[in-house]
Amino acid sequence: MKLKTMLLAAAALATTALHPLGASADEVKKIGLAVSNLQADYFNQIKIGVEAYAKEKGIEVITVDAKNDSATQVSQVQDLLTQDIDAFIYIPAGAAAAAVPTRLAKEAGIPVVNVDRNADGAPGDTFIATDNATSAYEVCKHIIGLADGKGKMLMIHGQKGTTPEVERTKGCMKAIEENSGVELVAQQWSEQWSQAEGLNIGQNLLQAHPDVTLIFAQADGLALGAAQAVKVSGVSQRVYVGGFDGDTTALPILAEGGFDATATQQVRGIGRLAVDSAIKLAAGETLPAEQLLPGFLTTPENAAEFVAEHP
Repeated sequence: MKLKTMLLAAAALATTALHPLGASADEVKKIGLAVSNLQADYFNQIKIGVEAYAKEKGIEVITVDAKNDSATQVSQVQDLLTQDIDAFIYIPAGAAAAAVPTRLAKEAGIPVVNVDRNADGAPGDTFIATDNATSAYEVCKHIIGLADGKGKMLMIHGQKGTTPEVERTKGCMKAIEENSGVELVAQQWSEQWSQAEGLNIGQNLLQAHPDVTLIFAQADGLALGAAQAVKVSGVSQRVYVGGFDGDTTALPILAEGGFDATATQQVRGIGRLAVDSAIKLAAGETLPAEQLLPGFLTTPENAAEFVAEHP
């Protein structure tokens, strides 16, 4: 099935399930958007999706960027809640203190749409994300297949305890458990999900385990860094590297064979769905606790199509 057809089908299913009455945006004039870190392409694409779609509907968006600092985000959200917002779209800056903004908004009677990361113990009124576990499973299954179902693996995690880190770990571990010839020999957590961290962690782990043939890095930035680490490490064997996100910067590199697989997320689609959900909640409607969208396994063989279709 072509990418455009898959995306349209997924969007149609989401629209049918979530918008049976076709509510308008009349009840919502202003939305607060708290983002964990706009330096990351993934979060910036969600922001673009939210702001562009809200503008189409005549809704003002006030966006704040925590730069990955939980304390900063709590302060920013406290300020947002004084600005007469009708709904709150929230991407936690980390696991620590993630529940505080949700509780503050709910105490103020403002509906909360959590995106990408949920707040443990204080979830939003709905949670929107990619099906991280399933997509990570598909990526790890693919690179394990490339390695003939055997070999030593490294895992470079995202920020510890965040929803995507937990779910992507779960998905990849399922693929490892299904392949008795694969051994997870080392793993390490990052803080920023960044390429610099992927390079640094990758070099350190490869130095300790020079015979690995598989690396799963839980974000494309980490994967690009890990692939670079493989190149500079001087290992002679083929090392298969999987990432996650389908970042606009990473997809062209994947298309050229710079690494081996990723899961492309519908980032701007997530932003649009967040706005629609905020409108629904503000109108008093109840939404599912979770709204998980599919990610698409992307390899050098089909990456060019994703590059062309990526918003």
